[in-house]
Amino acid sequence: MSHAFTRRQAASLLLSGAALAPFAGSALAQAPYLDIRRGSNFQPVQIAVTNFAGEQGPALSGIVTNNFKRSVFLQPLEPKSFVENVTNPDQPPQMDSWRMLNAQFVVTGRVARAPDGRLRTEFRLWDVTSGQQVAGQQYVTDPNNARRVAHIVSDAIFTRVTGEKGFFDSRVVFVDESGPKEKRRKRLAIMDQDGGNVRFLSRGDDLVVTPRFSPSSQDVAYMSFGQGDPRVFLMNIETGQREVVGNFPGMTFSPRFSPDGQKIIMSLSQGSSSNLFTMDLRSRTTTRLTDTAGIDTSPSYSPDGSQIVFESDRGGTQQVYVMPAGGGGGGKRISFGEGARYSTPVWSPKGDFIAFTRQKGGSFGIGVMKPDGTGERILTEGYHNEGPTFAPNGLYVMFFRDPGGSAGAKIHMADIFGRGEFAVPTPAFGSDPSWGPLLS
Repeated sequence: MSHAFTRRQAASLLLSGAALAPFAGSALAQAPYLDIRRGSNFQPVQIAVTNFAGEQGPALSGIVTNNFKRSVFLQPLEPKSFVENVTNPDQPPQMDSWRMLNAQFVVTGRVARAPDGRLRTEFRLWDVTSGQQVAGQQYVTDPNNARRVAHIVSDAIFTRVTGEKGFFDSRVVFVDESGPKEKRRKRLAIMDQDGGNVRFLSRGDDLVVTPRFSPSSQDVAYMSFGQGDPRVFLMNIETGQREVVGNFPGMTFSPRFSPDGQKIIMSLSQGSSSNLFTMDLRSRTTTRLTDTAGIDTSPSYSPDGSQIVFESDRGGTQQVYVMPAGGGGGGKRISFGEGARYSTPVWSPKGDFIAFTRQKGGSFGIGVMKPDGTGERILTEGYHNEGPTFAPNGLYVMFFRDPGGSAGAKIHMADIFGRGEFAVPTPAFGSDPSWGPLLS
């Protein structure tokens, strides 16, 4: 189904969307919001996604259902259990048949070709308790964008039910790894957040590592190890154009973008120490932020650009520190797990959490904590979990796990409350995911 699309195409798709009027006699009622932060009493919302009418309808319904399965907060019912076969998506479902299944919401819809050849997709969301339509939308777009429309429909429903921004209409850049362990080919790749639409951005001639998505554009920064010193590249993933930012011998991690995409922050090693620097992408001037004898690395901006979180061994072991974005102040340590080392911190786009990798004994955990270091929560633990990256709505983290031996790394995702964990399919092995901004 889909391929690359430009930001102009994305805008065109959204401009062609329109609210779908409610069924006569019904009103767009205020859907009850799910309290996703509820503690031990949390229960996911039971939702039934019926087969959309039209030749391409079942495929779209399947993508929506799969999205909800991995959302933790919405639990789709098994289609085999459905009592009613919805044939007219404009008519209200037979609510009694859905109450028997304990469904709280029902999704109906259709997919059809418009006279001009474009694809028209409609959905309606029905509240089983009230019997009313609580959301409805229509999208008209190029048929090649059908898969993306399914993600946009998923986002609209997720937002209506939970009151939170969606995350389905987003992409992830990662390192595709193939071949034998001792001679692994590493290519830069991009995919939809559910593992679909994989596209390779590099040929694998040079080793690529630690790609990082810009939070404000469809650009990626990454390191490439080819001939000579490692080089930092910027690539526009829509056009494929790339440029060298510079040659930085001994760089330990790929640079990350500032929230406005105008700067990058990176760690440069000089002798036995590594310090943090920023580079203005317009002037290409660099500014030093730290000056220590230890190793400061893996920096990440807060979403408002005022602070930086990073890891450092300045106190004797790898720990997480926070400091003003302009440097100075030395940094304040925020990780204090007994006997644990902390690395790869990244700030949530919502600003409320910092994700990290925690190593304790032989176990690697992926966790989150508040920016002041309180409220630490380990989401998953095992052998060699590493490299968390946040979804654009801040409710999920993606990371990779390498079990060792002859196997290779695989990408996984979990919600920030630790309620669920799911594998993200990739063509071969995959590592170093970086979640991009919401497209819609």
